[in-house]
Amino acid sequence: MRPMHGIAIIVPMQHDRRSTRGASSHRKENDIEAINIRQRGGSTGSWAAVLAPRLAQFAAVARHEHVTRAAQELGVPQSSLSRAMVRLEDDLGVTLFARHGRTVSLTPAGRVFLGSVERALDGVERAAETVRADADPATGRVAFGFLHTLGPETVPGLLREFRADHPGVRFQLVQNYGEAMLEKLRAGELDLCLTAPLPDAPDLVVRRLDEQRLRLVVPEGHRLAARRRVRLAETADEWFVTLEPGYGLRRITDRLCAEAGFTPKVAFEGEEAETLRGLVAAGLGVALLPPPPVPRPGVAELTVSGPRAVREIGVAWLDGHPDTAPVAAFKRFLLGRRGRLLA
Repeated sequence: MRPMHGIAIIVPMQHDRRSTRGASSHRKENDIEAINIRQRGGSTGSWAAVLAPRLAQFAAVARHEHVTRAAQELGVPQSSLSRAMVRLEDDLGVTLFARHGRTVSLTPAGRVFLGSVERALDGVERAAETVRADADPATGRVAFGFLHTLGPETVPGLLREFRADHPGVRFQLVQNYGEAMLEKLRAGELDLCLTAPLPDAPDLVVRRLDEQRLRLVVPEGHRLAARRRVRLAETADEWFVTLEPGYGLRRITDRLCAEAGFTPKVAFEGEEAETLRGLVAAGLGVALLPPPPVPRPGVAELTVSGPRAVREIGVAWLDGHPDTAPVAAFKRFLLGRRGRLLA
């Protein structure tokens, strides 16, 4: 595959029986034909003709049942198109056309091949239009992941501010826990994600944006509920409600408790912070949680004075992954919010 002005020209492998010189000559002709179609955009303006020229040529000949008329539609020399069809048949080892003077007709094999070719060309056409639309600076798409705890207020506020200057940019939003989002980054399903704690991985670029204080949440009427501050070591005998293993907040909770000299006794594990707050309100344990979007009745939220209970929040992306224009604009916007992400 050779890149040519942003278009990858795929040269089919020649059969071993051809000489090296002959194969090289055929490859050059294939390249030239594809480049000519690309430069003209094809008389039909077809992306399939640019990206899959031999299949588009075959479909045009089959449609017209006449090489000259197909060549005129494609804007290529008739002799080049005739040679291309012969090479296609030779490469496949199948006769696709029955020749009748200047006209041609499809053989049974040719009809079978045409059905698949038309579906393939339609898929190429739609795929090309989709990726071009997603990369458009004004109306493109950003696949953006974030933690559930950032969903109620932080992310809507960010999107509102960004779209004030980029009203046409579209977002595919994914809420998930940190490890799942990093997997989606690596799979190419996300462009950017907000996560905590900050991952340390050689294939990712991570930039710290802000930090968020965590609070010890206890039920109303709890022995600590009247306090404003508490040392985490004072909760060593309490039952905790936490997020499931694999969640970033769970790792932070385990680490802070270890720094305070104990391993938390876990009564319940969940997947969402506000559910945990409800469990605390029901008297089922205590929890380390970020501030709620709105005050929750039935609980008291205490400042943890030691160890320092915070979580760092950052933006991550796949190292070496080129950005489209809308992704680059949103990345610049997020990096410009350092220290103000949660404001």
